[in-house]
Amino acid sequence: MNEIRTPILQDKLPPGQAEVAAARLPSMRPVVGPWLTFDGAYGAQMALRRRLLQSCEADVYAQTLDGLAAAVGFVAAALDALPAGFVRTGDHVRCPDGHRAVIDWNAPLRSIGAVLQQDVCILERRGHEHVLSGAVLCFPASWTLAQKIGKPLIKIHNPVADYDSAIATRVQRLFDGAQEGRPMWRANLLRYNEAHLHQPRRENDPRPVVQPDAPYLRSERQTVLRLPQPDAVAFVIHTTVVAADAPDARD
Repeated sequence: MNEIRTPILQDKLPPGQAEVAAARLPSMRPVVGPWLTFDGAYGAQMALRRRLLQSCEADVYAQTLDGLAAAVGFVAAALDALPAGFVRTGDHVRCPDGHRAVIDWNAPLRSIGAVLQQDVCILERRGHEHVLSGAVLCFPASWTLAQKIGKPLIKIHNPVADYDSAIATRVQRLFDGAQEGRPMWRANLLRYNEAHLHQPRRENDPRPVVQPDAPYLRSERQTVLRLPQPDAVAFVIHTTVVAADAPDARD
């Protein structure tokens, strides 16, 4: 698909995000200001998101039946948090790029995927761990939604070498301790050989070794939001890709 091969870049990383990404995992901090935003790449990124949702929905959207209530809870919270530039009238949303969307409450994550610039994963506690119960993931960074849906955190992160039992315990404690109305965030920052936003990769197809001078920087702002449903959290991912040699790329 041409739209998948075409890079969509921001001019620079959000202020301070590179420094946050350098901190030790999981390194969460309180969100200051709105937890839901959009940037100058919104129009181009959303055009790609909507095409992916139309052309390969099974690759970018998944929902378990027992996770639907939490998905509804997230979308209700997101609609209440839409920033200036969006216009909501009931279940109808006019987006900053002029696109008009209608929320289907039988598939709320699929609907909100055509509205928000962010990817969204819903995780709910099942036994001792949180399990991925639903997601809209148009911009995967070297993982595949079909392999992760319904799995707990430790298996979701297979085969991430740095995600050991100690980090898994800290992340689980973080999700357990998340408080409604007090979202937290962290960031990552990696070099990539390509700027494509849609980069799925299966567990047995590890990410290629990337040289320190690879031409692109890819950073995810990852926000954890407690949902009204018991033991449910949303993991919200805003992806920024910049040319590494762009002026002020890390500002």
